[in-house]
Amino acid sequence: MLQRMQPELPEGFQLLPAIDLRGGQVVRLAEGDFARETIYDADPAAVARAFASAGARWIHVVDLDGARDGATRQIDAVARIVAAAGDRVACEVAGGLRDEAAVEAALAAGAARAVVGTAALHDSELVERLILRFGAERIAIALDVRNGLAVGQGWVPGASGVAVEQALAGLSDRGAQTFIVTAIERDGLMNGPNLELLGRMVALGRGDIIASAGVSSLADISAVRALGCGGAIVGRAIYEGRLDLAKAVRSVADEGRTH
Repeated sequence: MLQRMQPELPEGFQLLPAIDLRGGQVVRLAEGDFARETIYDADPAAVARAFASAGARWIHVVDLDGARDGATRQIDAVARIVAAAGDRVACEVAGGLRDEAAVEAALAAGAARAVVGTAALHDSELVERLILRFGAERIAIALDVRNGLAVGQGWVPGASGVAVEQALAGLSDRGAQTFIVTAIERDGLMNGPNLELLGRMVALGRGDIIASAGVSSLADISAVRALGCGGAIVGRAIYEGRLDLAKAVRSVADEGRTH
């Protein structure tokens, strides 16, 4: 597969609308639970075009089948999303990226950034190799947090983990610069982000923190930005009409001009 031309990575605080894929459809899970799935659209490429039209500069794409199976399952759908989003939109891809070959395939499909989660917690040397090969700007780390622990396979109740501060610091030492921090208990519930958790991660001063889970309003976006987060992922609130993406993009841009 040929490497696509990568878009220039947008700078400043970024709003990342999410496309979660399962069986080729756009879905959202509640608290990462595969049994609590809501299907929103059968055409992920059309959703990507709508996000781009609303002014999004990033799209967060998750292969949920890949995440559960431990291997990428929807790379063709990812490539279609990247193509539909267009050259001005950077896509980051997560789910099932457990080795160098999987990361390479995601980037070759057009992803501007590959997100490594479970594998990063179990093999920090893999993270270091990926960053040396592809560059720190192309690799992000997903930290799914339950009860203060960063856990692999975060949808599995009782999954073992490590203190999230320890995980972040250790992976930062390996060269990681971007961390997507998800409070599992708030994921997909639209009840606000875990500001205490995010604030602790930002205070470590060890990388760019992207807020995930619970972000569902302009106030939430402003709150995580005020903490010092570098961006926020929004999903269900857009699909259910609680957050107008175009208005949110404009609000982020306006707020940026006042700083």
